[in-house]
Amino acid sequence: MSDRNHTIVGLGELLWDLLPSGKQLGGAPANFAYITNLLGDNGIPASRIGNDSLGNDALQKLTQLGLSAAFVQHDPIHPTGTVKVEIDDAGQPRFEIRQPVAWDFLDWTTPWQQLAGQADAICFGSLAQRSAHSRSTIRNFLNATRPQTVRVFDVNLRQNFYSAQVLAESMKLATIVKLNHDELPRIMRLFELENLGEMESARRLLTLHDLKLICVTRGNKGSLLLTGDECSEHAGIKVKVADTVGAGDAFTAAMLHGYLRGASLPHINETANRVGAWVASQSGATPAPKLGGLSQILAEIA
Repeated sequence: MSDRNHTIVGLGELLWDLLPSGKQLGGAPANFAYITNLLGDNGIPASRIGNDSLGNDALQKLTQLGLSAAFVQHDPIHPTGTVKVEIDDAGQPRFEIRQPVAWDFLDWTTPWQQLAGQADAICFGSLAQRSAHSRSTIRNFLNATRPQTVRVFDVNLRQNFYSAQVLAESMKLATIVKLNHDELPRIMRLFELENLGEMESARRLLTLHDLKLICVTRGNKGSLLLTGDECSEHAGIKVKVADTVGAGDAFTAAMLHGYLRGASLPHINETANRVGAWVASQSGATPAPKLGGLSQILAEIA
C-alpha cells in the first residue's frame, strides 16, 4: 500500500479512566485513534456517551486531543462509561469497569454504515462486545467494510467480559490479532487447545483463524510478530514507567501504521515498541508530544 493518509476507526468503548491522579479520557478505541493521528493518519473514534456532564467533558477532551466526535453517539438513558483504575508499584493497572453504560448500547446507524464503507482499517476489541446490543453493531460494522479493509482484533480480557465464542468469532473476522503474553495461554485454554509455548500457540491461532498477522506483546520484554512465513521478535525498550495505561493501544496503532505501508516485520516491531515505550513513560494514555513531534521523541528513546 502507498504512504497515503488512511482513514482508521477505533470502534468500541469511550470512557473515563478514574486514576489516582484524576480522571483521564480512555477506552482502547480513543487511545488508539489518538496515536493513529499523531502518526499521520486520520484516526476516528466510533463510540457512545451519555447525555451527562462526563459525556460533555468527553466531547471537550476529544476536541483538545484533535479527534473528531462526529461518530460518537449520544445515549439519552445510560451514563458515560467510567473505569476505576488502580496502579501498582510497577505501574501496572487494575481495572473496575462500570456497567451498563452508554457504550454497551452502540447503535447501527446510517452514518456508521457510511464510515465502515470508507474505512481503510478498523480496530475493535472484546470488551465492547460484552453486551449483545453492541456486539451486534460491531459485527454489522465489520461486515459493512470493503474486502481490502484491514480489521484488527485487539484482545482485551477484562474481568469476566469475554467468552470463548466471542473471541473465536472475532478472530474469524480479523485480518490481524493482537494479544498479550498473559492472554495467550488463557485463550488456548478457552479454545481447548494445547498450549505448546508462545511461538507455537501463536502459530496455531494464526493458522486456525486464517490471519495475516498475529502479535503477542510481552510488556517491557518486547513483542512477537508472526505471519505465515515470517517471524520477528523484539526485546523491548527500557524506559522509566509512569503508568502502562494505553501503552498497548499505542503499540497497536503503530503496528497498523507500518502494516498499511508494507513495512518489514522488524521495522514494524521496532517502531511499535518505541511508541508503546513512550506512552508508558508518560502519565495517561494520550500524552502530548513535545516540540519536534512524535518522530523526534521516538528518535530520542534509547
